[in-house]
Amino acid sequence: MKIGVVMDPIGSIHLEKDSTYAMLLEAQRRGWQVHYLEQDDLYVRDGVAGARTRALTLLPGQTPWFALGADHDLRLDELDAILMRKDPPFDLEYLYSTHILELAERAGVLVVNKPQSLRDANEKLAIAWFPQCAPPTLVARRAARLRAFLDEQRDIILKPLDAMGGASVFRLRPDDPNINVTIETLTRGETRQIMAQRYLPEIAQGDKRILLIDGAPVPYALARIAAPGETRANLAAGGRGEGRALSERDRWICAEVGPVLRERGILFAGLDVIGDYLTEINITSPTCIRELDKLYGLNISAQLLDVLAARCA
Repeated sequence: MKIGVVMDPIGSIHLEKDSTYAMLLEAQRRGWQVHYLEQDDLYVRDGVAGARTRALTLLPGQTPWFALGADHDLRLDELDAILMRKDPPFDLEYLYSTHILELAERAGVLVVNKPQSLRDANEKLAIAWFPQCAPPTLVARRAARLRAFLDEQRDIILKPLDAMGGASVFRLRPDDPNINVTIETLTRGETRQIMAQRYLPEIAQGDKRILLIDGAPVPYALARIAAPGETRANLAAGGRGEGRALSERDRWICAEVGPVLRERGILFAGLDVIGDYLTEINITSPTCIRELDKLYGLNISAQLLDVLAARCA
């Protein structure tokens, strides 16, 4: 296999937590040829998608822990598969990258996740496909509508549609003196849609990350527990992780969501579940592989790469 990985600058990742690193380790173990590229390496010439790539070799336990080969221009259709692992925000540059990767896909390259689905399945809004799984949820930008939702639910979470890691997530209650300024700031003066969800007190038991590979769940979730005094349970916001076997409700949610994601070419996804409710569907760069592998002796990357190999056979 000859694969490309589009990611954030490799020198900036955290080895103990980074799921892309786990995938790269497994690809190297299999003897696959790995090409490293960043978003600004992508280009199109006369309708053909290409990139400046560098051969990547991991050197676990050494300093530095990786080595890059010389710059090399490559037609993307020379690759068998491409992993799109660039972190959000999902901005215009990310959008353009999906268009370039779609050209490679049309030329026969397996792109994970499917570029069209990266565009179609906003990580917050995609739960609207599964209202039976989600808590009371509103997406709006009008302040009056958001305030009415707060009056109805009495305790809500507000968050932008294009961020990650708990960035700009707020909890509001009717007696909060900052209601107006919070809504004004997040909606940028009613010019940007945001999401409001009923606050789920079950967050005290953890925000579970459930990984799906080709529509099927890994049998364990990582429950992210918020730090004292913190509403957000995201690891990036200081939360800690605890392993949990999937509950019957978790498996029901996966059964509702998994086949739809598989049909849309989303081969690797991370569901966020609080209590009995699906709150997000992460498809750009889902994490928690490293933590679950360590807790349960798994090799989640091997399961994913098996799917890639089968699809490319």
